[in-house]
Amino acid sequence: ICSVSLTPRACPDWRAPDADGRPIRREPAFHLSDYPINPINRAPTVTLVQSAIETTATIHSNLTSEELTAAALENGEGRRAKHGPLVVETGKHTGRSAKDKFIVRDGETEDTVWWDNNAAMTPAHFAALKEDFLKAVGEKSDLYVADLFGGSQPEYRVNVRVINELAWHNQFIRTLLVRPTEAELDGFVPEYTIIDLPTFRADPERHGTRSETVIAVNLAEKLILIGGTKYAGEMKKSVFGVLNYLLPPKGVMPMHCSANIGPDGKTAVFFGLSGTGKTTLSADASRTLIGD
Repeated sequence: ICSVSLTPRACPDWRAPDADGRPIRREPAFHLSDYPINPINRAPTVTLVQSAIETTATIHSNLTSEELTAAALENGEGRRAKHGPLVVETGKHTGRSAKDKFIVRDGETEDTVWWDNNAAMTPAHFAALKEDFLKAVGEKSDLYVADLFGGSQPEYRVNVRVINELAWHNQFIRTLLVRPTEAELDGFVPEYTIIDLPTFRADPERHGTRSETVIAVNLAEKLILIGGTKYAGEMKKSVFGVLNYLLPPKGVMPMHCSANIGPDGKTAVFFGLSGTGKTTLSADASRTLIGD
């Protein structure tokens, strides 16, 4: 189960306080139309068609958290917790599917990926997977698109476009990655594209996968396809993987860690696997968070 934050003003089940200062609860009534489109929510500079993605779906581009929460509830993707957060269920996949992740082995990656520790996918299998993915995209009625930065420093970050069939997935990734300003969105050109379709089912024989779940990374085409899992963390980890591939040749060592700094100017770096407490330990009220 994942919880996605929802700001108080986007929580329609509470009215203004009564005479005693107590909030009055009412029945939820979320409708996407209740949330007027902010000027920043506009058609992307580079359209999906220009990225060779054709679909008749309604494209919801760069929506706010409030709009995405309303859409998720209206779509029946989750429910609202007592104090406002959106709560969703990820199904059987409550974590990453590491054994279902593949990198396309081609001229780009043959000598640049540690193949003893990464599963390979042939270009032919990826081509078949991509064909079926794009067909599935074309059949969707609604798609949620977010243009985001992987990384905060302009000299090292990558422009990422994430295409989702679930509104809450789009909200999740826009929370985990860096959101461009309105000025940065104007003229935003995606370098890497992630398409995440939880309802897609891979065919092991046709696509060269281990199961119906797949995370396929094509570094030459700068395209990542995720299917058969609702676990949203696959998108975040895929961006981390891209940065892990791109940054070392630039003399930058990516670290899966958190870091904070104390009043004495000393920095603490917290390493560890997911779920081992990096975020908790770095969120010390007496220290300043550097990054997580």
